[in-house]
Amino acid sequence: MRRGFDLRRARAMAAKEVRHVLRDPFTLGLALGLPVLLVCFFGIAIDFDVRDIVTVVHDADRSRPSREFAQILAASGYFHVRGPAEGRGFLSQLDAEQASSALVIKPGFGGDLLSGRGASAQYLLDGADNSRASAVLGYLPGVLASARLRMLPADASTPPAGAAALKTRFLYNHELNSRWFTIPGLSVVVLGLLSILFTALTVAREWENGSMELLLSTPVRPMEIIAGKLAPYLALSAAGLLLLYLVARLGFGVPFKGSHLLFAGVSVMFLLATLSQGLLISVLTRQQQIAMQLSMMTGLLPSLLLSGFIFPVESMPAFFQYFTMLLPPRWFMTACRGIFLKGAGPLELAQPLLALALLDAVLIAAAAARFKGDLEP
Repeated sequence: MRRGFDLRRARAMAAKEVRHVLRDPFTLGLALGLPVLLVCFFGIAIDFDVRDIVTVVHDADRSRPSREFAQILAASGYFHVRGPAEGRGFLSQLDAEQASSALVIKPGFGGDLLSGRGASAQYLLDGADNSRASAVLGYLPGVLASARLRMLPADASTPPAGAAALKTRFLYNHELNSRWFTIPGLSVVVLGLLSILFTALTVAREWENGSMELLLSTPVRPMEIIAGKLAPYLALSAAGLLLLYLVARLGFGVPFKGSHLLFAGVSVMFLLATLSQGLLISVLTRQQQIAMQLSMMTGLLPSLLLSGFIFPVESMPAFFQYFTMLLPPRWFMTACRGIFLKGAGPLELAQPLLALALLDAVLIAAAAARFKGDLEP
């Protein structure tokens, strides 16, 4: 009789799976080494900060203020300023992609500036790459503010008494360091995909070898099989997450302002969801090749494109905003960045916590129901 949940049988299943993992160095390397390698590699390669913007300066005024204005642009650290190539105009350099932008200073710039009439210059920007162009446009107000302070007289650059002034201050990431934003998100993507593959490929291999049919013929209940399968890979994935945490903190200097206990709890909920997703894929496909393809389709692409890692969820069409609610990485991405950078607590993360809990229950119940169907004649 198979009555109730027997912890001894679940432990026996877990011990069997632990022995299988220990005999498979590839799985250990995949769980512990590959996440660290990928996060280090892509953490250095992926940088949303746009630097060394090649800017051609066409100075038709050739005055001291015009030269100083170009120097201020170069001193910002984002622009690589140079003059037009000999025998070529600045527009031809933009067309040939030898420069990303051009600063055009017309005659009379210096005289207009010194006389107080107000001087203007034209900034041409290559808009073929809209993300790069948007970043560059974000730098220009700071450059103009610096130029106003350095080039205008003190009485002209200082607002009159009683005038409204707007000052900008960046919270949670004062330096706008993109790696503080990308490293936690990259950890979510990498670990989420690998945890799906762990259970999907391992269980599918048992279906192909015929050992799963023998297991289903024993008195073990579906929930005991699921618990025994999930527990070792949960511990293995948690060890991988701990290594990623150390890499983020010690290797990339990402600050951690929240609760470690809350982060551990949210991480376990996320790993349970992804491992259960892999388990569900394995019982539906029963073939390693199909399980791997389906894991990549449901794990990698949604994590990259629909989790908020690259594109903000709030900027997506309404349909995709609702669709992302079905994806565990979307909620863990929000929780992970909130705990790391903002020090968010349980109240601020109530929605991600509730969503992950519901996804855990649904995915585990679906896998158990499919196992139960296999047990019935």
